Amino acid sequence: METETKVALLGLGTMGRGMALNLLKAGFPLTVYNRTRAKAEALAAEGARVAENPARAAEGAAVVIAMLADDQASRAAWLVPDGALAAMQPGSIVVECSTLSPDWVAELNGAVKDRGLHMVEAPVTGSRAQAEAGQLKFLVGADHEDLARVAPVLRSMSGEILHLGPVGSGAQLKLINNFLCAVQVTSFAEALAWIEQTGLKRDAALEFLKKGAPGSGILTAMADRMTRRTYEVNFLLRLMAKDLRYAHAAAAQHGVNLSMAEPAQALFDNAQKQGQGERDMSAVVEVVRRNQR
Repeated sequence: METETKVALLGLGTMGRGMALNLLKAGFPLTVYNRTRAKAEALAAEGARVAENPARAAEGAAVVIAMLADDQASRAAWLVPDGALAAMQPGSIVVECSTLSPDWVAELNGAVKDRGLHMVEAPVTGSRAQAEAGQLKFLVGADHEDLARVAPVLRSMSGEILHLGPVGSGAQLKLINNFLCAVQVTSFAEALAWIEQTGLKRDAALEFLKKGAPGSGILTAMADRMTRRTYEVNFLLRLMAKDLRYAHAAAAQHGVNLSMAEPAQALFDNAQKQGQGERDMSAVVEVVRRNQR
């Protein structure tokens, strides 16, 4: 699949904009759609064509990619009367990069097959910086042949493509990943609030933790964001709360109770109630700070 391949991208939020810029940089003719049109118009100067709805975006595209917030937004992009599936030509490929529930992924895959289309499920890990740098990791569920067809498109946005199995595999691992991230974020928020109440030299304590056994990429990122207290969005807090709900339901279908997800879910839900939902997920620490006695 060469760069002459026409691509459509639905969703230009925190991740989608960086993905769009890398597709354009790679030379793919790109049409974009976003519910808030101004975000799409901003890409017109970079060479993208702007569509008024998902169907118009998908017309003539060999590959249609979605990067959306949740199951509801995905359904609205693909299956409504002016959704993308209705406009796609047989043999073209749906690439769903959103973090979704496995149940909806299975339903969407059925609708895709009914229309003579192909589906590559490819949720991503990474945040805004990785999207802008073209260094996302794609967790792919797809047939080998379908993945081979879209691999050049994915490579323009990625540092790694991990093929996990058939459609549905990506959603499972993405939710496992985000469950683990959410538990680490909330536990570190509590640890930081504890440090701040002790009189310890905070920076020295954090350097010790980052370099020691608890250290991880997410701990380092959270240490920076939570101490700066600016909460510029890399990953929306409300989306992590959503991902935990999906993870809990998906694990339960396999007989696993995510007991560690429950306190994390409570903190994220509380943060949303306190007006933190549109900030970075690291803002969950403000709930913990306010709860200090």
